[in-house]
Amino acid sequence: MKKMILRLATLILVLIAGSSIVMAGEDKPTASADIGVFNKYVWRGYELGDDSTIIQPSTTISYKDFSFNLWGNLDTRMDDATHSNQFNEIDMTLSYDKELGPVCVGAGYIYYGLDGINDSEEIYLSIGIDTILSPTFTVYREIAHLPSWYLSFGLSHSFELPKDITLDLAGSVGYYYADNADDFAEYDSQLVATNDAYRSFHDGLVSIGLTIPVTEYITISPVVSYSFPLTGDADNHIAAVNAYSDDSDYVYGGATVSISF
Repeated sequence: MKKMILRLATLILVLIAGSSIVMAGEDKPTASADIGVFNKYVWRGYELGDDSTIIQPSTTISYKDFSFNLWGNLDTRMDDATHSNQFNEIDMTLSYDKELGPVCVGAGYIYYGLDGINDSEEIYLSIGIDTILSPTFTVYREIAHLPSWYLSFGLSHSFELPKDITLDLAGSVGYYYADNADDFAEYDSQLVATNDAYRSFHDGLVSIGLTIPVTEYITISPVVSYSFPLTGDADNHIAAVNAYSDDSDYVYGGATVSISF
């Protein structure tokens, strides 16, 4: 945790220095801050927090086509002395997104600062189209200690409701391709690791939510999501790897308060 705090302090200094530089130019940076509260933390089909209130603060500074995001996960469960109230993940994302007519292309780097296990790093490329259902396709490559590819395809659409509220629907599917079994193994039906690398359509995610404007700068976004494995291999893998349960599908939800300025 001391290493994570040091990283966080360093990142804050980077934010301050970067803001002072960009403010000197004609274009001004934009910033936003979010805080989400959820009953579970589910990421790519894996359950990373349960039986507690999960609090996830985030802040983003953008300048032209570049963005810097700092995100944290606070697990508040108090029933286990070894997993007391703590920040157990702090992530940093550097990204570049460029609009080319109806097409948006992006690239970025993600640093996952994890408590108790090795940190992770990813680079990614993405493409999205501003058309019906807003299709997006993103390719992630883990470059630290779990060499693997993760491919994600998503669709989303928002329906306008009275008082500027929107009903937001989204869905995505993911595919994992691990380089080798030593780092990322396939599991059999008994949840025993095999000698094969894990390569499978992995997780599906569907969500329904609302975006509710409170003021010009503040919105509240409640959401309910359902995460599920796409194949039998994915079911075995997720159930075996999960630290909190033997489940592989979850219904979870919460709400995020966002402030932009």
